[in-house]
Amino acid sequence: MAQAHKLDCEAAAADCRFIIQSEDEAEAIELAKRHMRDVHGQDYTAEELRSKHLKIV
Repeated sequence: MAQAHKLDCEAAAADCRFIIQSEDEAEAIELAKRHMRDVHGQDYTAEELRSKHLKIV
């Protein structure tokens, strides 16, 4: 079974129910970066997302 990379925004921001889950890490990071910038006004590097927000499920 392939591993998926998941960002659950609700875990960090109770008022946001956005969830990303993808087997492709690059895709998950790009979607997470776009969401964080467009919705929350925050810019994250790929490394910050990997270490702080993305989980492998």
